Amino acid sequence: MNDAQMRVEACDAELDASGLNCPLPLLKAKLELNRLASGAVLKVIATDAGSQRDFRAFANLAGHTLLHEEVDNGIYRYWLRKA
Repeated sequence: MNDAQMRVEACDAELDASGLNCPLPLLKAKLELNRLASGAVLKVIATDAGSQRDFRAFANLAGHTLLHEEVDNGIYRYWLRKA
């Protein structure tokens, strides 16, 4: 693992939204981000395929930064930096 990957995978909080369907992963992530300080990184784990579209749009509209996203065997992981 290189330094960039280690930085991306570091997080200040983690939310497991596995098993939840749209829009719950996004709503729970929004609530968790509200608790975090600006600049903090939230890692979200989801199983809903629609979460890809939702998290990309949410980060864009809310001004957060989607640092990284990955998919592995139906598990979606997102790293969001709070604006």
